[in-house]
Amino acid sequence: MKKLISTNPAKNYETIGEVNVSSEIEINEKVVLANNAKDVWKTTPLSERIRIIKTISKKFEERRDEIAFLITKETGKTIRDSKSELNRSFDYFNYYFESVEKFIQDNVMYKDEVMYKDEKSLEKIVYEPFGVAAVILPWNFPFMMFVWGVIPNLLVGNTVVMKHSELCPLTGKLIEEVIENSDLPKGIFSEIYGDGKEGSFLLNQKIDFVWFTGSSEVGKTIYKTAASKFIKSVLEMGDSNPIIIFDNNNIDEVVKIVYQRRFVNCGQTCSAAKRAIVHESIYNDFLIKLKDYIESKKIGDPEKEETDIGSMISEDQLFLLETQVTDAISKGAKILTGGKRFDKLKGAYYTPTLLTNITKDMKIWNEEVFGPVLPAISFKTEEEAIKIANDTIYGLGGFVFSKDKKQAERVAAKIDAGTIQINLLQMKFSPNNPISGHKLSGIGKEHGKEGFQELCKIKTIYEN
Repeated sequence: MKKLISTNPAKNYETIGEVNVSSEIEINEKVVLANNAKDVWKTTPLSERIRIIKTISKKFEERRDEIAFLITKETGKTIRDSKSELNRSFDYFNYYFESVEKFIQDNVMYKDEVMYKDEKSLEKIVYEPFGVAAVILPWNFPFMMFVWGVIPNLLVGNTVVMKHSELCPLTGKLIEEVIENSDLPKGIFSEIYGDGKEGSFLLNQKIDFVWFTGSSEVGKTIYKTAASKFIKSVLEMGDSNPIIIFDNNNIDEVVKIVYQRRFVNCGQTCSAAKRAIVHESIYNDFLIKLKDYIESKKIGDPEKEETDIGSMISEDQLFLLETQVTDAISKGAKILTGGKRFDKLKGAYYTPTLLTNITKDMKIWNEEVFGPVLPAISFKTEEEAIKIANDTIYGLGGFVFSKDKKQAERVAAKIDAGTIQINLLQMKFSPNNPISGHKLSGIGKEHGKEGFQELCKIKTIYEN
């Protein structure tokens, strides 16, 4: 039987464990079970669905430290980052439990939205679950993405067949184990294992909806498959977020913020700041101070609390990053710091890198850079900064730093992206508010009222 081998990228790819790859027969059986269970789950009272999923959340919370340590071993992210991921994940659990009843009634429909009413008639819309949701997850936040993708689907009444990334199969197995030992009835949630081949086979089964987070290239393929089946999909894909810094900022303060925006999780975050766009009057000073700050950080064993930067996820991701940096250097980019593997440790380590002399024909500018590398470019005018920020096929988010509030709001309004953060000291995503991508960064929304609605189909009812 084919196996998924889990390795530790921070310990020279040593084997941690293995998981059996799901056969086509197994995948089909799990989809059939999900279809058989969808009407029962849809008509299960909301209060009961919440109760069951709360017990699952508690079981995960009891194993919080174990999950965090496993994530660090499978992905190479620092233990501090893994613990932070778990903390944020339970915040989302709690939000879903507290808010779902604001939008859903016990008749398993959203609270009626009355569109028109008079003495003789009533017109309203209600929201119903799609049925079977295929949920395909990435590796960079393996527990939090499970929470984002699976829990709201279950709460609104969809059954779920989940495929986690082939790069973190043991985390996926732990998730499955916890849920299998809960009160959730059989068929409501199941998990398959494999890579793109198994994911593709799942999508071609009898499913009603697709939820995906991952690269834009894979997302486009999934979108085509969903279109051929005439089913809805919610896709959160790649990005190249700009971070615009005007000359009225405190440089020392902004440098720390830029570091955190770019290099947390070894730069492997969809919503990270991936292009620094800095006013020319502070550009050189900013680069010197950012370089010094980067070099003050400790690269090391991610299992140790004092480590600031761990390893990347895999040799393949490391090689892709090297290809992008090599391309930039060949076209004239200058390395201020980093630009090479960290050879003091064996594994997928890459030194945090700051690049200048960037031109728009470089891969580092045109592609998503999923690693600890930041290209920096200067601008003269506000209009130029906006033009540079929008010079991308992506549009997930962006950051604006200006002490001039009107300027910051004016620029934010002109950036073509789904989420803009202005002058925030810490990166923030709130479960109350939807996130969505523009252009090749995705389609559909997650979180908030709108996020729940995306997981449902609309029905219009006219009453006499």
